[in-house]
Amino acid sequence: FSTSLSAFLPVEFYDYRPATLFLDNLRTGSADLLALPFRDNSVESLSCMHTLEHIGLGRYGDPIDPTGDIKAMKELQRVLAVGGSLLIVVPVGKPTVQFNSQRIFSYDQVVDAFSGLQVREFTLLTDEGKLISNADKTLVEKQIYGCGCFWFIKP
Repeated sequence: FSTSLSAFLPVEFYDYRPATLFLDNLRTGSADLLALPFRDNSVESLSCMHTLEHIGLGRYGDPIDPTGDIKAMKELQRVLAVGGSLLIVVPVGKPTVQFNSQRIFSYDQVVDAFSGLQVREFTLLTDEGKLISNADKTLVEKQIYGCGCFWFIKP
């Protein structure tokens, strides 16, 4: 996603295990989602796609922390600028933790964890592969492993 986006505008990409990529509009670096190297309220546009579900489960060399996902969500809110956009993509359905793999979140778990933000839009990719914009949160409960795409705004 980041490499494609960098074809159109400058992008900074950070990962716990940094990527070695050399593109004109792409800057990469290492960052820990539990302690981001940004000032409070300083990032206007932030995305975190298919990462939060892994934080604290140790799969990618990070320390085991059962509340790592919640801590990471708080950290994203901390650095997001007032009026800024945060795009989050996580697995949604019946809440569960698949040890050393990932979490699956309910709609309410995600929204409650980002309580300092407002949901601007929620899009659901269902188990059947149907993409539903402005999806009703009750549809999440019917998923085993749906894909929830959340657009938050910091008021």
